[in-house]
Amino acid sequence: MRPVFGIAGYVLREAASRKFILAFLVGITLLLLVISLSLRLEVLDGALAATRLFGKVVDTSIRSVDVALRPLYQACAYVVFYGGILFGIVACSDFAPSLMSPGRIEHLLALPLQRWHILAGTFLGVMTLALCGAIYGAGGLLLILGVKTGYWTAGPLVAALLACVSFAAVYAVMLTTATLVRSAALCAASGFLMFVGGIIAGYRSSIARVFEEGLSRELFKGVTLVLPRLSSLADASADLAASQPLGVKSLETLLVGVLVFGLGVLAVGFWRFEGKDY
Repeated sequence: MRPVFGIAGYVLREAASRKFILAFLVGITLLLLVISLSLRLEVLDGALAATRLFGKVVDTSIRSVDVALRPLYQACAYVVFYGGILFGIVACSDFAPSLMSPGRIEHLLALPLQRWHILAGTFLGVMTLALCGAIYGAGGLLLILGVKTGYWTAGPLVAALLACVSFAAVYAVMLTTATLVRSAALCAASGFLMFVGGIIAGYRSSIARVFEEGLSRELFKGVTLVLPRLSSLADASADLAASQPLGVKSLETLLVGVLVFGLGVLAVGFWRFEGKDY
């Protein structure tokens, strides 16, 4: 596994050298600082008495802290989930194509590496980057609100982990695309299509009613049945972040579906990469 970790480390070093990703991390830090300095929550015996943002009173109704913060945690979960995946698609679209660029891929194949080491290391490096970013943003928000209110919950961190699991399925498609065409634009396009398809798959039952009964409806159901239900995972992450009952029937089934889809797509990519001549 040492070669896999070596490729993953190379991906992380390349990510650290990119100003775009560094700017994103600085932006998260500044946003957390603004929230920390501008948001004031008055808590008394576990109840939120008032909320002030930039010195102005936002709400004066007295409510339990966990109930009052539910909308905020839900909104943050959706932002982390959808925003994180979209940023990951854009920021990580050219990692695999750059490794497979002419000259570099020949150099890598000349090293004592197996081909699957390159793909596995790239995937591991990108997912490590995604996990660190999600935990940094969600953990920072959790720390700020926990210190200000005294109410601590692991919900936002769980939501961040679900976002990373969902991005793993999206990036599996992007990585497999890179074994077919060495184009960052096409990798990003495939990831975006997978992202949109996963959102649609979560609402397949409702959307299917739009189609007339017959071939078109059955074709839509067949295609969306294969795709992971990313929007359902987003709803589950929002519920977990708000520490309220899950609205989905089975979170385990959703996670297994994402895992099976991601592994299946990666298997196709590994098979294609092993048989490709450079």
